[in-house]
Amino acid sequence: MSTGFGSGFDDDADESGLFDSPVDPNEVEVVPSRSYAAPEAPLAVRMRPRTLDEVVGQSHLLAPGSPLRRLVDGSGASSVMLYGPPGTGKTTLASLISGATGRKFESLSALSAGVKEVRGVIDLARRRLTAGEQTVLFIDEVHRFSKTQQDALLAAVENRIVLLVAATTENPSFSVVSPLLSRSLVLQLQPLGSADIELLLTRAAADARGLDGAVSIDDDAMAHLVRLAAGDARRALTALEAAAGAAAGPVLDLATVEASVDKAAVRYDRDGDQHYDVISAFIKSIRGSDVDSALHYLARMITAGEDARFIARRLVVHASEDIGMADPTALQTATAAATAVQLIGMPEARLALAQATIHLATAPKSGAVIAALGAAMADVAAGKSGSVPPHLRDGHYKGAEALGNAVGYKYPHGDPSGVLRQQYPPDELVGVDYYEPTDHGAEREIRTRVGKLRRIVRGG
Repeated sequence: MSTGFGSGFDDDADESGLFDSPVDPNEVEVVPSRSYAAPEAPLAVRMRPRTLDEVVGQSHLLAPGSPLRRLVDGSGASSVMLYGPPGTGKTTLASLISGATGRKFESLSALSAGVKEVRGVIDLARRRLTAGEQTVLFIDEVHRFSKTQQDALLAAVENRIVLLVAATTENPSFSVVSPLLSRSLVLQLQPLGSADIELLLTRAAADARGLDGAVSIDDDAMAHLVRLAAGDARRALTALEAAAGAAAGPVLDLATVEASVDKAAVRYDRDGDQHYDVISAFIKSIRGSDVDSALHYLARMITAGEDARFIARRLVVHASEDIGMADPTALQTATAAATAVQLIGMPEARLALAQATIHLATAPKSGAVIAALGAAMADVAAGKSGSVPPHLRDGHYKGAEALGNAVGYKYPHGDPSGVLRQQYPPDELVGVDYYEPTDHGAEREIRTRVGKLRRIVRGG
C-alpha cells in the first residue's frame, strides 16, 4: 500500500518489517527540544546554547551562507551528519536546527532505540506531514545502528518525511551505510580551542543559568580546566561544576580543581576512527624521527587501554617497513618488545614498548626494504616470472641430471672470496635491480657492498 509520499516510500517494498504495522505515537519515548533546564540539571545541560549566537567554536561551519547556517536559519532542507568528538555541540546544533525552523523535534539514541521506536517516530512524522508540519529526527550515536536500521531510514530521508540530523563520533565513511551517507551533508565538527573553552567557563561561572557569580576562577585554575577539557565543552563544564562544589571560598584556585578533578579522560575509541588516527600518527611520528610525538601517541594508546599486542605488531612491521637495513637491530628490538608483551603483559611491558618506540624513532630511516619487495612483486604480478635457470634447479632426485638440473652450478664456498660470477635470476630479469640501499645508517656501507657484489655476480 502506497503512503502517498512517492514510490520511494512503499510499505510493500520494505523487507525489514520496519513499517509493517502502525505504532501508537504515545508509546514512543522521545526527547523534545527545550530551552529551559531545571536548576538541578547538570551545569553542562543548563548552559546549553539557546541561540546560534551562543554557540562557541565551529566557525568553519557557521559562516554566512554555509549549509549549516542555512539549516538553522530555516532555508535549508538537507539531512546532515554531524561528525566530531564528544562535547563539540552536535546535540545543541540539532536542537537549534529544529527550534529556528519551527519544525517538530524528536530525538532517539541508537544506544537504546530499537525498531519499534524508529518506526513510531517516522509514522508520527508522516502524520504531521499531512497536516503541514515537518519533523527533525535527531539520532545520537547513529553509527551504533545496525545496517538494517540505517537502511530503513533511507526512504523517509529521501522523501523528506523527516529531516534527519544524525550525530556520530566515528568517521561516517566507515560507520554509516553509503546510501544514507549519500543523502546527507557530512559536517565535521572540530574540538574547541583553548579560547573557546575559556569563554565557556567564564560564561558558566557568571551566567544566572550557571554558577551565577558564586565563584570566580583564578588564572591557574582556568588554565588547568582548559587543559583537562581537551577541546570538550561538556567535560570542561562538568569539571568546573565539580570544582565549584568543593570550593571553600569565592575564588576557585588550582589546588581545589586538582583535588576535585582526577585527570582528563583520553579521547580514544578502540573500535572507532580515533583508533586508526592515533596509530597512524604514532607510526608517522616514528617515520618522521620525532621521538617525543611518538611517545605522546604511545602514552595515549596505553592510557586508553589499547591492546599492547596491536602496538607491538605495528612496531615490528614498522621496523622493516621504514628502517630496514639502515639499522638491522631495529627489527630485533621491536620483536623483543613484542615478546615482552607476550611473556610479561601490561603494565610492565609498556617499558619495552617505550624502548622500542625510542629506538625506532631515533634510528636512521630507509624505505628500501618495502620498495625492493614491492618492485619485485610488481614484476611477478606483471608475468615476469620466467623459468628458473637449469643450474639452480633441484638436483636431489634420480633423473635430475638427465634433465640438466643442477648441472654447472658453481658452489660459492668453493671460491676464496665466497662470491663468484653466476646467473641467478630468470633470463628476462637479468640485470634488474630491486634493492636500492640509501646512504642512511648501516645502509651506507651496504650500498657500497651491494655494488661490489653485483659487479662480481653479473660479471660487470
